[in-house]
Amino acid sequence: MWFFARDPVRDFPFELSPDPPEGGPPGPWVLHRGRKKATGSPVSIFVYDVKPGADEQTQVAKAAFKRLKTLRHPNILAYIDGLETDRCLHVVTEAVTPLKMYLKERAEAGGLKELELSWGLHQIVKALSFLVNDCSLIHNNVCMAAVFVDRAGEWKLGGLDYMYSSQGNGGGPPRKGVPELEQYDPPELADGSGRAVREKWSADMWRLGCLIWEVFNGPLPRAAALRNPGKIPKSLVPHYCELVGANPKVRPNPARFLQNCRAPGGFMNNRFVETNLFLEEIQIKEPAEKQKFFQELSKSLDSFPEDFCRHKVLPQLLTAFEFGSAGAVILTPLFKVGKFLNAEEYQQKIIPVVVKMFSSTDRAMRIRLLQQMEQFIQYLDEPTVNTQIFPHVVHGFLDTNPAIREQTVKSMLLLAPKLNEANLNVELMKHFARLQAKDDQGPIRCNTTVCLGKIGSYLSASTRHRVLISAFSRATKDPFAPSRVAGVLGFAATHNLYSMNDCAHKILPVLCGLTVDPEKSVRDQAFKAIRSFLSKLESVSEDPTQLAEVEKDVHAASSPGMGGGAASWAGWAVTGVSSLTSKLIRAHPAAAPAETNVPQRPTAEGPPTPAPTPVPATPASPGHWETQEEGTDTAEDGGAADRWDDEDWGSLEPQRSDGTSTPEMGNKA
Repeated sequence: MWFFARDPVRDFPFELSPDPPEGGPPGPWVLHRGRKKATGSPVSIFVYDVKPGADEQTQVAKAAFKRLKTLRHPNILAYIDGLETDRCLHVVTEAVTPLKMYLKERAEAGGLKELELSWGLHQIVKALSFLVNDCSLIHNNVCMAAVFVDRAGEWKLGGLDYMYSSQGNGGGPPRKGVPELEQYDPPELADGSGRAVREKWSADMWRLGCLIWEVFNGPLPRAAALRNPGKIPKSLVPHYCELVGANPKVRPNPARFLQNCRAPGGFMNNRFVETNLFLEEIQIKEPAEKQKFFQELSKSLDSFPEDFCRHKVLPQLLTAFEFGSAGAVILTPLFKVGKFLNAEEYQQKIIPVVVKMFSSTDRAMRIRLLQQMEQFIQYLDEPTVNTQIFPHVVHGFLDTNPAIREQTVKSMLLLAPKLNEANLNVELMKHFARLQAKDDQGPIRCNTTVCLGKIGSYLSASTRHRVLISAFSRATKDPFAPSRVAGVLGFAATHNLYSMNDCAHKILPVLCGLTVDPEKSVRDQAFKAIRSFLSKLESVSEDPTQLAEVEKDVHAASSPGMGGGAASWAGWAVTGVSSLTSKLIRAHPAAAPAETNVPQRPTAEGPPTPAPTPVPATPASPGHWETQEEGTDTAEDGGAADRWDDEDWGSLEPQRSDGTSTPEMGNKA
């Protein structure tokens, strides 16, 4: 009978990549990239092959295996699994890159910022402090080869092969026998008499000084080079000099070294280190502290490394949303970090959070979602929009807060292309009709007309025929002057969607009535529109064969391209209102009762300001459509039609003559 022994290496749940990466650590171990067989998640695998006659080295490797397995600290290489046989040792850790290799790669990409280096060194010193002060262990191998970097840019201390107890039990320090590692030993170790008075951390702090020198200056050629700080930052030099002093007694404890470097003006006293330290303790922070932190985080993210944002900040933001009470305050940093993700990662990590947020009753969260929809709309598929997003968004049309109603209207520009037949042509039109006819805020009625003109090409042919002329005609009778302008420009922006009969019998009579409007600017826009429609009618009259071409979009199915079918008219229609509306409002703040009730914003001629986040009890002001002011008439610009959705509709809030804000809303229009 035959018995077949199982191969433990083959049954190991992790597999090695074919080739070890360049720049593996000196010593008995070979570092391989690997992955978990079940999930494919990346790992690092340190492999030691047992060789005959190398018993001392094998014992060192086994001791390192045991140390790494039992030591748990955020700044020490994280052990995942291991395998020990008569022929080899396998130690599986989190996926890491040797620091030497990492610095080389980053140097080729432009180099590491001082912020990153300060936090990396902070982590290594923190690990040394844990070992010597909490565990009474001497690392005995602090050098570039013992430091590794994970995917978030976090530095991890490894190389535990030569560690020993500072209390004397278990014998003295193991013999290294590796010249590349022994060059970092402090000078007092060369004194065989052992008469040098030193602290238990003295040797490791000397080696830390060597590590700092190499991080900033490259490989250490000889110990004498430590006397010249080279490129070490000035704020770090005094503390570095303490580490490499000849007297081991004055070398600081790792905890004191950190304290010195974190003092005001110190190398490790910066926003990046503070952010990391807060994230490490975020679970025990008070809710008010978390709120303040997330509010300030967004300003700092632009200067932080991309890997740090993706792999450290993002998980904390998602955790804060899932299990904390961070609320709307996490949205801005969340979407900022989202820019670093690819489409697949965005779908997996951000979109589920966004979908869940839309069901929130928190008004601050809802309005911020609507304001920032442009950042994530491209990642939302149509089924998600129609079944999980739109049913919650439409509640905003009925909200008592005008700011939410207006942001809901504006969000339809982004949602309309993804809405199905029922939501777009029935549900949305129902809400638009109510807002345009009954909303007490003039700017919201105006914005509804503007939005309808922009999404007109997405509507079905029957809905366009039933809704557009009626809606724009109603807008021309609105007491709020910018709404009347929006009605005129709505006709112009969608002119290619009307038959010649409708132009002659339904649209021109409405426009002609506006030629005697009390507002000259409204009259001017009406005359422009009349001339354009008459020009079309005249061209068809002169050449009836053009009729089919002119009316090709009238009965066509909905299409986003149809809005630009009339050359320059669509571009002019939208552009013209950017300055017109804001000027009308500033010049005639009493044109309608609603005008005096709406809080203001700076006019479109200046840089836009972000929309404020409303609180449920106090209505906030409506916002802008876009930020670009268009000061010239683009009717003769042949390419304007292609930019229709990018043009500016201007500010829709009234302005006092002194430029200050009007009081909060009170009266009805």
